[in-house]
Amino acid sequence: MPALNNKVCVITGGAGSVGLASAKLFLAEGAKVMLVDLREADLAKAFASLDGKNASTFAADVTKADQVKAYLDATVKKWGKIDVLFSNAGTAGVVSPIEEYPEDVFDGVIAVHIRGAFLACKYGLPRMNDGGSIVITSSVVGVRGDGGGSVAYVTAKHAQVGLMRSVSKNGAARNIRVNTLHPGPIDNQFQLNIEKGIGAMTGLDGTKLLDQAIPLHRHARPEEIAKAALFLASDQSSFTTGSILMADGGMSS
Repeated sequence: MPALNNKVCVITGGAGSVGLASAKLFLAEGAKVMLVDLREADLAKAFASLDGKNASTFAADVTKADQVKAYLDATVKKWGKIDVLFSNAGTAGVVSPIEEYPEDVFDGVIAVHIRGAFLACKYGLPRMNDGGSIVITSSVVGVRGDGGGSVAYVTAKHAQVGLMRSVSKNGAARNIRVNTLHPGPIDNQFQLNIEKGIGAMTGLDGTKLLDQAIPLHRHARPEEIAKAALFLASDQSSFTTGSILMADGGMSS
């Protein structure tokens, strides 16, 4: 039987590389998938690459409570209660010394990663089936103290772990598992923008610098991160909650 047969899944950041790769894999495993992202145009492009029979889209700002409730309610109205909530929306901010880091950018990064995941959990849990799964995308920098130029991103990714551990206690009574997924550098535009910022600040090639720091000496493919998300979303992780799953090529070891 497919790993997510008839499971109702929500993926925020669904038009990005990891969100879209996860949507494709979840659909192949029998799921019904609601893709959520900020811009309609990005969602339309993503949707065009899917088998649309069991997929739908919803444009929303994950930092706004009314819009979070709206995408969750739209999912429940279409398919019924939610089984998998994949809080994957993110923004990188900028790479800059803390003395020069823009306060408005810091606030925006914190809002998307922490408030966005908080609101997804707050309003998602009452709309979920017992025995479901919440997956929050953190990062390898959520368990490391480096990346000083990405102070907002690193701070947010650490905070998501605290949120996950707290919410996992709330979900346990209903057998709802809550875990964080921690990718290392991924071969996508999101990561490339970060590496350009690293290069501008250090004068070094950010991509090569990171490849040297990863024991597997390469970036992940989005499809590899999607497989890790599938593990946490499915019953394969039935006794895993309050945990962090590293998918970082050994970078955190």
